[in-house]
Amino acid sequence: MTPRGTRADEDAEDLDVEEVLALVNADNGHHTPGDHVPAPTPHATGPDQPDRQASDRHTSDRHQPDRAKPDQPTSDRHHKATPWPEAREIAARAAVAARAVGRAPVSVPLDAALGLALAAPLTALTDLPSFDTSAMDGWAIAGPGPWAVREEGVLAGHAEPEPLTDGEAVRIATGARIPPDTTAVLRSEHGRTDPKGRLHATREVQQGQDIRPRGQECRSGDHLLAVGTLVTPAVLGLAAAAGYDTLTAVPRPRVEVLVLGDELLTKGLPHDGLIRDALGPMLPPWLRALGAEVTAVRRLGDDAKALHKALTTSRADLVVTTGGTAAGPVDHVHPTLRRIGAELLVDSVKVRPGHPMLLARIKEHQYLVGLPGNPLSAVSGLLTLAEPLLRTLAARPAPEPYTLPLSDAAHGHPYDTRLIPVVLRGDHAAPLHYHGPAMLRGMAAADAVAVVPPGGIRAGQEAELLDLPWALAGIEVCFT
Repeated sequence: MTPRGTRADEDAEDLDVEEVLALVNADNGHHTPGDHVPAPTPHATGPDQPDRQASDRHTSDRHQPDRAKPDQPTSDRHHKATPWPEAREIAARAAVAARAVGRAPVSVPLDAALGLALAAPLTALTDLPSFDTSAMDGWAIAGPGPWAVREEGVLAGHAEPEPLTDGEAVRIATGARIPPDTTAVLRSEHGRTDPKGRLHATREVQQGQDIRPRGQECRSGDHLLAVGTLVTPAVLGLAAAAGYDTLTAVPRPRVEVLVLGDELLTKGLPHDGLIRDALGPMLPPWLRALGAEVTAVRRLGDDAKALHKALTTSRADLVVTTGGTAAGPVDHVHPTLRRIGAELLVDSVKVRPGHPMLLARIKEHQYLVGLPGNPLSAVSGLLTLAEPLLRTLAARPAPEPYTLPLSDAAHGHPYDTRLIPVVLRGDHAAPLHYHGPAMLRGMAAADAVAVVPPGGIRAGQEAELLDLPWALAGIEVCFT
């Protein structure tokens, strides 16, 4: 049978086994979407989704802040998982104290400030413009015409020219200083010279025409931009024009990425039960797009001692781990967090894919986001926990929420939020295929992610959307 809310032509791989069974049970009347019941535990494995990487088959224990505790039975872990909206709020709130206490503002050269948030107001250090300038190429004129034209013109970047007298004009370039006693600037296309070399206006001339007066944009000391303003290319231009060489900004959060798993290859084709590591290449640029400075990417395999050493010696503001968040024999994240006395703030989330994700406070002002090992599950963890945490640490403004109708129905999990990739097409969003936990094919083509509540969304119904950073800013602005 076709599970409720799914399309008949949807690829079977778009659902993991747990979701399929849960949806079928819901169709059979075993559970309602509001029930908090354990999802079935079997999971398919294979060359593209080995058992070690299929970490979406587990959830963890508590969602209230607590010291890390031994894993509980699957049913109890799922029942106590944190709802998706609450998990994002916890991640955003967790970093408030760290930003206020542990992250002093820094002075940053303009060419390194893109994407940072201002930690001090931007105040004009000079009048803009700092002298009267010509807004157009043409002639600076004084008094009524016709005008006698000086031989030498006035160019931008030169010292203040000699004053004009009534009946006199001088050639002037855009941006050049206006000679004292100038009445107006006559545009090149609005003037002509007679055989005697005298200048005539072909249109009526108004007093002050095409002159940018000193201080037109701002006066020295004027407040230009507030604390918290995101430094965009336009902000850099304004700061430079206003006389700044550096900006006082909130520093980028330092992030260290720890790639876990013995089954991961860094090059070549998958073979002999080994698979290519998709997260090592994907996470650093994505984290940079979220405002972070990635200080290291370290491959630890399934080594509990190496993980312990990495966590206890890291100086990063945030450590991001990949895989190992479930309860398998080589899933070392929970045991290591217990060993070092970390505080679990979020321990599994009611979201698909990616519900075994976690957020912990390793020590004061230092955090860990544990991402599941499956690639799309890891993306879900980035959007759910890493994005709000990094946004708060970097003092970036929260994006304005928005919705669009979906062109096709999106099936829902009985009791969890689902995140699915979509493309934006005018006034609607189109869900993409290939959005199973281990798949990146849909995400690679996506503009945004749709938030699908339990029960699903009908075709034409509005869905909340989370923009992907490159869809807004472009690759070069976003990742450099």
